[in-house]
Amino acid sequence: MKNLKLFILALGLFTINVSAADFHPIKPTDELRIEIVDMIGSNSMDEIMITGQHEANVLFTVNSKKELIVLSVDTDNVQLESYLKWKLNYKKVHFRPSKNGEIYLLPIKMVK
Repeated sequence: MKNLKLFILALGLFTINVSAADFHPIKPTDELRIEIVDMIGSNSMDEIMITGQHEANVLFTVNSKKELIVLSVDTDNVQLESYLKWKLNYKKVHFRPSKNGEIYLLPIKMVK
């Protein structure tokens, strides 16, 4: 009975903590966006993309070593997801975030 009460208390605290989290990714600055676009490149995706336009939302942060850390890539194209992770994850940038732990959301549109 004591373990059950402790479990319910822990679950309640966890639920309150998760629901109180304020998660609003911000838009990266123009300088950071330009640097990321340069990293991705313009013509190196030709063999992966079949035709048309593909979109992705990249959720990332910048750590204290000025490296991009890709948290997720939201897209319906699996090859585009792995390509963006390969091109961006742990790559150095010149940008230093104003606060540690800031999460950025960058929409990407690729057209063949």
